[in-house]
Amino acid sequence: MSSTAFDLPTWSTQALARVEQALSDWVAAGGVVDAEHPAPAALREGMRYAVLDGGKRLRPLLVLAAREAVATGEASALNSAAVAGLDDAALRAACAAELIHAYSLVHDDMPCMDNDILRRGKPTVHVQFGEAQALLAGDALQALAFEILTPEGAAAPASVQATLCRLLAQAAGYQGMAGGQAIDLASIGMALTEEELRCMHRLKTGALLQGSVMMGAACAARPLPLATRNALHTYGAALGLAFQVVDDILDVTADSATLGKTAGKDAAQDKPTYVSLLGLDRSLAYAQELLAQALTALDASDLPHTNTQALRALADMVVNRSS
Repeated sequence: MSSTAFDLPTWSTQALARVEQALSDWVAAGGVVDAEHPAPAALREGMRYAVLDGGKRLRPLLVLAAREAVATGEASALNSAAVAGLDDAALRAACAAELIHAYSLVHDDMPCMDNDILRRGKPTVHVQFGEAQALLAGDALQALAFEILTPEGAAAPASVQATLCRLLAQAAGYQGMAGGQAIDLASIGMALTEEELRCMHRLKTGALLQGSVMMGAACAARPLPLATRNALHTYGAALGLAFQVVDDILDVTADSATLGKTAGKDAAQDKPTYVSLLGLDRSLAYAQELLAQALTALDASDLPHTNTQALRALADMVVNRSS
């Protein structure tokens, strides 16, 4: 079913207003940081530079959209404080996912990794602040993500907080983003099969996107049926891979100003991509196939269509985006 009737720009604007305010409050600005012992100025500036005022914020949007999808009937079944606690947990999860994403970009852009100088339309963190401060800023952002998920006196159940920490750690670690980056670095100049390329991208890019969906789903008031969890897991996997396929396409079809990062970088570094393996036309078709898989998964989730409209619209946006 089409998601064209859903007003994604309005929904996103409202959701991101909450995310941006929370990030500004929490990222080394006295929110969860001890105001009497603030972070050193250079570290604080590097952290905020890496996170604020840029990026698609897709991961936070997926968390909040998934939370919305599983919130059916809560208003009548729970008291307002319980619902507010779950909503707060979802907002914290949304911000934590973005912090992990930001830290990964800071480290990936460094000379020992991808050695890039442009990110989100501005100089990368190591160019702006130096390599040592960039390394520390990334480390601090990673730690802050888990601090945000587990605040003192949280209204959300401890079991929800623990699940969110586990999901985020799995998405970011050796079975997820870090593992995928390791494969990526080891694959430069190599000819990968389509299955090998798919595996790399499911880890490097897809794991955190899929994890964002599952973190939002973990903020449900009660355990979800297995079929629903599996459907959301499949949706996240298809969307995560689609994002990378489109990224590979844009790397050869868009310019740096449009992308906000260096265009043509993958080809220049002789990295395997979907375009280099399948060709442009087949890659475009594959992205649409993955979109269909994501939407079909939502159809099989047994969640009300009205509750999944944001997830549907985000999948469409990921595949049909121009930057």
